[in-house]
Amino acid sequence: MTYWNQHNMSGWDWFAMSIGSVLLWAVLLTVAVLLIRNQILSSRRPNTLAAPSPEQVLADRFARGEIDEEDYRNRLAVLRTDGSRLTEH
Repeated sequence: MTYWNQHNMSGWDWFAMSIGSVLLWAVLLTVAVLLIRNQILSSRRPNTLAAPSPEQVLADRFARGEIDEEDYRNRLAVLRTDGSRLTEH
């Protein structure tokens, strides 16, 4: 290995090189830990992008007052059956 200072490194050169080496490894280790932690935490989070169930959509419409209780119960009964029985409106 060649040195810029023609093999005559002073104490400050060694000190700077040592501190630089320690800082480099500290930064690399911190980045690795943060990436691994982020991957672990993201795998534990529930998928919030999933579409709501039909029952949830119906309940939301009822809660907002878009449909009345009778309509809500009729539509909920249809959703909970196998779908072969449809009511006429």
